[in-house]
Amino acid sequence: MARDIANELGGPDHVHAAAAKPAGVRELSLRSVLCGLAVAAVMGASYPYIVLKLGFGPNVSVVAAFFGYLALGIVFKDYNRWENNIVQTAGTAAAQTAFMCVLLAAFDMLSASQTVSFNLSLTPLESFMWLTSAGLLGVLLAVPMRQHFVVDEKLTYADGLAAGETLIVLDGRGAGARLAARALAIGAIASAAVMLMTEDARVLAWFPSITLAGTAVMMTTGVGLNWSLLSLGSGMLVGLRINVSMLLGMVISWIIAPYALLHYGVIKANFTKNDVLFWVMWPATAMLVASGLAALVLRWKILVKTFRNLSTASAGADSFPMKWVVTGVFVTAIALIVTQKLNLGLDLWMTTAAIVLSVPMMLVGLRVLGETNWGPISSLSNVMQVIFGALAPGHILANMVASGTTGTIAVESEALMQDYKAGHMIGSSPKNLTIMQLLATPIGAAAVSWTYPLLRDTYGIVGENAGLSSPISRRWAGFAEILSKGLSALPPGAVEAVVIAAVLGIMFALLETRNARWVPSPTGVGIGMLVPAAVIFVMFLGSLVERLWWRADRRSHELYMVPLASGFIAGEAIVAVIVPLLVVFGLVH
Repeated sequence: MARDIANELGGPDHVHAAAAKPAGVRELSLRSVLCGLAVAAVMGASYPYIVLKLGFGPNVSVVAAFFGYLALGIVFKDYNRWENNIVQTAGTAAAQTAFMCVLLAAFDMLSASQTVSFNLSLTPLESFMWLTSAGLLGVLLAVPMRQHFVVDEKLTYADGLAAGETLIVLDGRGAGARLAARALAIGAIASAAVMLMTEDARVLAWFPSITLAGTAVMMTTGVGLNWSLLSLGSGMLVGLRINVSMLLGMVISWIIAPYALLHYGVIKANFTKNDVLFWVMWPATAMLVASGLAALVLRWKILVKTFRNLSTASAGADSFPMKWVVTGVFVTAIALIVTQKLNLGLDLWMTTAAIVLSVPMMLVGLRVLGETNWGPISSLSNVMQVIFGALAPGHILANMVASGTTGTIAVESEALMQDYKAGHMIGSSPKNLTIMQLLATPIGAAAVSWTYPLLRDTYGIVGENAGLSSPISRRWAGFAEILSKGLSALPPGAVEAVVIAAVLGIMFALLETRNARWVPSPTGVGIGMLVPAAVIFVMFLGSLVERLWWRADRRSHELYMVPLASGFIAGEAIVAVIVPLLVVFGLVH
């Protein structure tokens, strides 16, 4: 979606144009910082629910920009886009930190596994210390890369581009900005209402969920409709091609696979949805990993160029001081080493290796993200699992923690570079954006550390009736099982399926470079095989709504589609966090 926006804005010259901030304009003001921290808390607390339910995180930068407008533009008539960018930056940083709930979920999935011995239960304080030190280290390590990737190379970073355009539109102070904000508010209210009336029976149960009429197999696997405007809004933002690919994966996993597994005796007649998932997760993981690595190999010239030209980048006058970067990296690295030794039992050399390996992982990820709008960090984390599996054979805890550390450090760089891109478009100070990122990262770490246990206990992560089961977490945990047990960890027939899926993933990745319009997205197919069928179906409907709207009235589509979809996402996610809090305080049983 963001890439489509970039293409429609007028080509490379428009995309890469940098603006200058007028003299005397406030940016890192008290109100922008306070509003930014408030938005960071909301985004950080709500984003884990979105990620765990969908298996990925939608474009959070645009959503944060609209929240910034609601926090600043409605209350303060003299607000400006540069202050809003501070708020947007805070929301993006916190959500990116909260994205690592996928790792906490993977820990719980492995702890519940019957095939491996794994027991790691972090307290919220331990999670906070770990994610904060790793997240801050990731922000600081990414600071020197701004000049090269954003200014010198002028990479697109489509989500940052979309956020920058959103900031400009909302700063218009005209009817368009007010109507866009109204669309977001209406979407959020509608999404929250639907969530209360359908998903959470503890609050209201007026409209029961619908399951498509059909066989007992499809009823068992959950093929049907999920009354969720969050899923609908996500489908509107993701686009038709990815949604069709996920629908294909859903059909393979939840309609075709159960019949085949029953026919060959892999599962019994009284099977559960988890029995099917335990089998299909292996070919799905193989497709995701193989296609991700193939995409990186196909871009080998880009990667070589990254390492060759990075040393020639020069810092700008308003950049975050390198002395602060060096000092901060040293302090946060020591804090991370000590935290992982005391709380996670990871040897000092293993944490040091994770920190060192996160730098090339970050460089590769930022280059690919900038040129393709695809963040490869989760796939690269699987590569790190292989590396740490060789460094510490059979040590599943070290494998999970070390690979999770590299992923946590590297994933923060994606958010910072998107913010740098939006800031470069409107003339924001890179130094101020970095400061706001550093302030917001602990907010996101705190939000996910205390919110995740509430979501897990309220909706469930593991088990037949789990309401949240992140495909990324299952892939991370499943890969660790294979590395610790070998191919014997796979159920009957899964080895052959893994090989076929890996070959198809590579083939799709090759074909994507030639004609991406008709080739299924291997990432979409893999995710569709793991996400609940009812969620995928509603996301597909969302993409149809977006396409039909675009064809019927492009003007209103341009003005209202993104804010309305963002509202759909935000409303349910916020209510999903409020409900567990009500349970904790005894207001809802």
